Amino acid sequence: MSHEYYRRGRNWYTAIGTLFIIMAGIVLARQLVLWGPEFVQDFIFNSEFTSEKLSIGMIGFGVFMILLGFRNYESPR
Repeated sequence: MSHEYYRRGRNWYTAIGTLFIIMAGIVLARQLVLWGPEFVQDFIFNSEFTSEKLSIGMIGFGVFMILLGFRNYESPR
């Protein structure tokens, strides 16, 4: 394998980011099936701290981790 070849995106950051997005998606899908879209929307926009808001935060953190995993790792020569 060449030292110039880099497997872009296959690292710890993208794995954790993907895990966070999948877990948040499971929670949101479960809530949508149990309660329905209107009720979940009410949970998202009320002033209380709910699992739906935490799931949205987890999706944001997962996207951040994936973007962090895709940064450029080339060392200056």
